[in-house]
Amino acid sequence: MAAFKAAIFVLSNKTYLCCMRENLSTWNDTIVALATAPGLGAIAVIRLSGPKAIEITASVFSKKSLVHHPTHTVHFGKLLNGSDVIDEVVVSIYRAPKSYTGEEVVEISCHGAPLIQDAILQLMIHAGARMAKPGEFTQRAFLNGKLDLTQAEAVADLIASNTEAARKTALHNLKGGFSTDLQLMREKLIKFSALIELELDFSQEDVAFANKKELEILVQQLQIKTQALLDSFKLGNVIKNGVQVAIVGKPNAGKSTLLNALLNENRALVSEIPGTTRDTVEEYLNIQGILFKLIDTAGIRTSTSDSIEQMGIEKSKEKILGADIVIAMFDVNDNSVEQVAAWQSEVDVDKLVLVGNKKDLLKDNSILENNKFKEVVFISAKEKDNIKALENILYQKVAGEGLHKEGTIVTNARHVASLKKLSLALNDVETGLQLNVTGDLLALDIRQALHYLGTITGQITNEDQLDFIFSKFCIGK
Repeated sequence: MAAFKAAIFVLSNKTYLCCMRENLSTWNDTIVALATAPGLGAIAVIRLSGPKAIEITASVFSKKSLVHHPTHTVHFGKLLNGSDVIDEVVVSIYRAPKSYTGEEVVEISCHGAPLIQDAILQLMIHAGARMAKPGEFTQRAFLNGKLDLTQAEAVADLIASNTEAARKTALHNLKGGFSTDLQLMREKLIKFSALIELELDFSQEDVAFANKKELEILVQQLQIKTQALLDSFKLGNVIKNGVQVAIVGKPNAGKSTLLNALLNENRALVSEIPGTTRDTVEEYLNIQGILFKLIDTAGIRTSTSDSIEQMGIEKSKEKILGADIVIAMFDVNDNSVEQVAAWQSEVDVDKLVLVGNKKDLLKDNSILENNKFKEVVFISAKEKDNIKALENILYQKVAGEGLHKEGTIVTNARHVASLKKLSLALNDVETGLQLNVTGDLLALDIRQALHYLGTITGQITNEDQLDFIFSKFCIGK
């Protein structure tokens, strides 16, 4: 597999830690996999990567001269199993290092019948390739220095993206946006680390190479940047995983009607009979690039003789606790003041959205101007009145202006864990500077901060961690 160790550099007569990844990949075999989705299609793409990718393909291709053609060329011909023609295909070749993986790469575009796909895979395996493991193409790209670990993880996020916001965020990280932020932080810390350790060689001469005041300012700047990245995860998690929204209220408040209005279809059963909704109904809604999981719950009332309805009420209360946002609905014609006060006391204000429904049936419009309802959005779910305003409130609740700002949005929990450790290490450096600790202790704290920066980008990692990360990829990527 691969080994990693800290690289070193020499300044004066002392060796210094640089924490770089050393690519010691010993993979000398060639892998093959289906790169397109399995199943029937117009075409399919089968990818090979490794030192013999072109040679293996040429051995079963009707044009043996394939091995002599330059990189980034496309060739039409037949794939042959002895004298039998398997398919007419288009073969694209990419020579190392100018390929996705940094190795010799071949992509075979064939007809999309599953029978043909399987026959070509078996042909390539018989010719000397082996089936790729999940994510092995991207893992090789990482090991060969074509991507760092944050970019490799962004590949998986881009493939899995199901909203525009998720796509843009993954693409930003794939292009190296996050990596650039971290690399700038790392380079500045390495400079000071080297100067501080250099001072240790001249400790008896009492010379100073590092400006401690400048280092303190740098550490404070890095703390601000690290905290900004950590803070962005709240939005990043929303972009990647979506938002759970529980629609709750008394029976006949209009919860199911609201769900249908938001989805613009009759998804939930609507009836004038209280207690119609017995179980939760869950659907997804995309609002400006954010995926909202809408959960229509059973109406909540203090007592009911129906045991099944009571089970639905208990489940509704569970959904309130687990939701990111709670749409608390009430009928504006039915004890509105008391209901608003009850919801405000029972639900965390940070995730509460108060909705007054059936405003089309309201006889006294003065209630809409009552100061007690300044936090309420008034709608008519049946008439689909003011539904867009509610959608905007939901969006602002979780995204605000964050999606429209330039900069990195952290979406990966692994990155967050390392950033938290980085923040603690930077705090130790700042404390050491304030206490005027010795250079060797200060250098240790800086190395620790460099270590956690390296674990994010993959400059410091281990084989088990890599296997776990890339195991979540699809086979052909």
